[in-house]
Amino acid sequence: MPIYEYECLKCHHEFEELVFGKNPEVHCPECEGGEVKRLLSVTAFKTDTGFVSTASSSCGGCSPGAGGCSGCSCKH
Repeated sequence: MPIYEYECLKCHHEFEELVFGKNPEVHCPECEGGEVKRLLSVTAFKTDTGFVSTASSSCGGCSPGAGGCSGCSCKH
């Protein structure tokens, strides 16, 4: 049961939803609108050599400093 990120096409509110099944009926918690789009979630994984992100930006192989990653400003 994955958690997906969505954006409401009516009010543009972004929210997360726990999804059951292949074609869930998802509604915006703010305006109850039924027209939503699923967003691409960015995740990061800790490995033996540091953090690896699924982002397609310069963050692909994070090596964070004191203020966060220089590519994405993530606070690891």
